[in-house]
Amino acid sequence: MLTCVIRYHIDPTKREEFEHYARNWGEAIPRCGADLIGYYAPHEGSSTLAYGIYNIPTLAAYEAYRGRLADDPLGRENYEFAQRERFLLREDRVFLKLVSGGG
Repeated sequence: MLTCVIRYHIDPTKREEFEHYARNWGEAIPRCGADLIGYYAPHEGSSTLAYGIYNIPTLAAYEAYRGRLADDPLGRENYEFAQRERFLLREDRVFLKLVSGGG
């Protein structure tokens, strides 16, 4: 199992737009085959860092998932919303695997 952690740098004046974006992914991501842990918006401290975290079995499963997400109506709408509203300033993605033996 791999955990994908997406670190977003967001426009702090457009936090509501990010939260709308996150809620949409809350529907689309599980429907398209990933196990969504959650999306996290700034609350205290940095006003520009936000995260999206989900699990996926393998990188091959990730590629198939990305294809389904691109074909999903809400997924396409969310990509377009982000482009139009320009609240995402940067997006970094890393895949991690659990090595501590827990959970």
